[in-house]
Amino acid sequence: HLLLFLLFVGPFNCFASYSRATELFYSLNEGLPAGVLIGSLARDLRLPTSGSQHPAALRPPLSFTLASHGLGGQYVQLDNRSGELHTSAVEIDREALCVESSGATVFGSSAVSSSFSSSEPCLLLLDVLVLPQEYFRLVKVKIAIRDVNDNAPHFPVPHIHLSVPENAPVNTRLAIEHPALDPDMGTNGVQTYRLRDNYGVFTLDVEENESGERTPYLIVMGALDRETQEEYVTVIVAEDGGTPPLVGSATLTIGISDINDNCPQFNDSQLNVTLYGNSSLGTHVATVHAVDMDLGSNAQVTYSYSQKVHQPSRDLFHLNESTGAITLSTKVDGDTPKLHRLIILGNGPGCIPAVITVLVTIIKVMRRPPEVVPRFIANEVEGVVYLKELEPINTPIAFFTIKDPDEKYKVSCYLDGDGPFRLSPYQPYNNEYLLETTKPLDFETQQLYEISVVAWNSEGFHVNKVIKVQVLDDNDNSPVFSEQLIELSIEENNVPNAFLTKLHATDADSGERGQVSYFLGPDAPSYFALDKTTGVLTVSTQLDREEKEKYRYTVKAVDSGFPPRESIATVTITVLDKNDNSPRFINKDFSFFVPENFPGFGEIGVISVTDADAGQNGWVALSVLNGSDIFVIDTGKGVLRAKVSLDREQQSSYVLWIEAVDGGDPALSSTAKITILLLDINDNPPLVLFPQSNMSYLLVLPSTLPGSPITEVYAVDKDTGMNAVIAYSIIGRRGPRPESFRIDPKTGNITLEESLMQNDYGLYRLLVKVSDHGYPEPLHSTVMVNLFVNDTVSNESYIESLLRKEPDISIEEKQPQISIEPTHKKMESASCMPTLVALSIISLGSIALVTGMSIYICLRKGKRHHREDENLEVQIPLNGRIKLHMLEKKPVEISNI
Repeated sequence: HLLLFLLFVGPFNCFASYSRATELFYSLNEGLPAGVLIGSLARDLRLPTSGSQHPAALRPPLSFTLASHGLGGQYVQLDNRSGELHTSAVEIDREALCVESSGATVFGSSAVSSSFSSSEPCLLLLDVLVLPQEYFRLVKVKIAIRDVNDNAPHFPVPHIHLSVPENAPVNTRLAIEHPALDPDMGTNGVQTYRLRDNYGVFTLDVEENESGERTPYLIVMGALDRETQEEYVTVIVAEDGGTPPLVGSATLTIGISDINDNCPQFNDSQLNVTLYGNSSLGTHVATVHAVDMDLGSNAQVTYSYSQKVHQPSRDLFHLNESTGAITLSTKVDGDTPKLHRLIILGNGPGCIPAVITVLVTIIKVMRRPPEVVPRFIANEVEGVVYLKELEPINTPIAFFTIKDPDEKYKVSCYLDGDGPFRLSPYQPYNNEYLLETTKPLDFETQQLYEISVVAWNSEGFHVNKVIKVQVLDDNDNSPVFSEQLIELSIEENNVPNAFLTKLHATDADSGERGQVSYFLGPDAPSYFALDKTTGVLTVSTQLDREEKEKYRYTVKAVDSGFPPRESIATVTITVLDKNDNSPRFINKDFSFFVPENFPGFGEIGVISVTDADAGQNGWVALSVLNGSDIFVIDTGKGVLRAKVSLDREQQSSYVLWIEAVDGGDPALSSTAKITILLLDINDNPPLVLFPQSNMSYLLVLPSTLPGSPITEVYAVDKDTGMNAVIAYSIIGRRGPRPESFRIDPKTGNITLEESLMQNDYGLYRLLVKVSDHGYPEPLHSTVMVNLFVNDTVSNESYIESLLRKEPDISIEEKQPQISIEPTHKKMESASCMPTLVALSIISLGSIALVTGMSIYICLRKGKRHHREDENLEVQIPLNGRIKLHMLEKKPVEISNI
């Protein structure tokens, strides 16, 4: 209430006392992100803001400043103008910041007030200065950090051991010394414990002391018996009170300690033994054995005679108090009783002795049996002879002396038992026998032999001397691989350190001699690794089948004997293919030159493509992406064909895109560009464009001067190169004087050779042959050029009738001789000027007509010569598209003039 009162009256008395400090208290959860609003100092201090009644002109702006940037200042951000306090980018962790104590734990930039309640133990203290001077005050801000359940309980040790005596009564409580820890506080700390498996005899309880610490206790709920079960292993789980709760666990081992709750017991109550009267001192009579189910000192059993055993029996038979062995301690004579009753006690600590009765019956022997006296050559310990398996044949083991104690009877002996041993008389001594080996011993075949040397006399007395032969192992076996050729396979692009196989080799030797280590051979690549102990073979890098498909190297198995023995196996690794390579064309661009009119489905060319993968992944199918209506490709052989014959005059080149797709899943593909260039052949004869008809004619005036151009024959050829070079020639003539006209073989211009006379009037018919220079056979066309020499045309129908008649013309086979070399001539338009001057002198009446015609013909001829000279040069490109450049001309219609 005092705090609320101070906050209320603060704005009214802040001008009166600048020395007063104001406290503000906030609380927030730990672990909040940056930018979370903690509180507004201006609002909570009720300082004037923009919405207050004070005029804005009279109110200076407020300023909020941290007095000191201590530990608490890094966790908050203060707005200097608004006074709003937010969380910073540094996350608040209550468990890391605060140290629990009896009072509040604080971090800040100023002294700590001790009046704060310990119910909120973790505080951040901030000192904030409020300016200007009119509002100056020191504000102490306390921020309580509330705990959240962000930590799970954990035990300080992963394994907890607890010992419980087996006689612990029900409800016995045992404290568990390592309780779980939880940095969180209050209900977020550890609340309960439980066992995952209580075996029906245990439970847990939790006790809380005055300081709030909770300690788990193990409570015994049932009877325990170490002899039934000596250990219980379970899991102890600690759970906090958060929402949701968090848990931690540790292994709890409950050992049941032994108490002396069992006494020794004999399996039998009576033991009957027979002893010959001629037995030697130390002869073993019997052994008694009592069992105590307890452990350690509680299970120690000692043996003693009962007080009921007579002293003569005690003197005759010795009892080993530790082992329970009974032996003959004195010689049996005629006065020795024939029956002895030995009552033996089995004593345990704190127990009533167990009792067993041993009845010993002594049989009187009138004659003594033969004696067998061994003298060992080989190493012998307590009747066991030790021989190495590599000992040679006829290795001596022992001498045996066979004799009759009474020296009255003949004694014989033989060897009884299986094994590579022989007992033979040792000459020249009597009653001496040598025991030796007959074959090499093999530890791996049999390790222990038990044989007996049997002696008997003529009275039928038998004596057995048992000998045990222990074969000692030697390093005589090399490790043996389960397979001499180890065939493996792995897909390419494997992960690094991929498992290949686990090698296995066995060694028949024992101990260290049989321990096998594995090594790579010198021919193994460095990126293969073989674990020395386990034999696990791995590859440390990715394998690429296209780089290498098969690996072959050796591995060794070496034992630990001295000297060590080894064996070698061969490892072959086949790298299996994966579809990791796209089909690859040998060229990115293919170009084929094909003569036009090539027959349909003829072979244009072969598209070579490869795929580095194998099998189905390396199978490649080819297809035409564009132009598939004209071209087709053989998928298997890569042969490109055209379905129809190709005409260069229709299209001179084709550009195709070929796709290669392999057979993998998913399939990979690539494309290549194919350019087909058609080579021209001479399949088009020249086409005459002028004159357009064999029935057309031209009027030639008799006054035409020699050398004057009369007309022209104009033709074009759709072919190209030499096949389009045209030559003109007159192969037939008819007329009054047909030699008067000649034709230029290059240009087709027809000129007058000689002056025309009176008797030269009439119709002239010239058969012109237009021929190309094609190979191997040039093609040609013919056209009839009709010239009518006269002053005028007075009767057109008469001339037309003459043209309709079939001319009687003899064919001249003289070939025109022209040069293919391009020529560049320049025809002067002024060369016709002398002709015009001469005509004006001869006939003033015809000046206008002749002059107009001459000027027209000369000017047109000059332009055509200029164009032909420029385009006569022929180029046959070796690469690229072959284009036909044609000179387009419109034929001039010349008919009845």
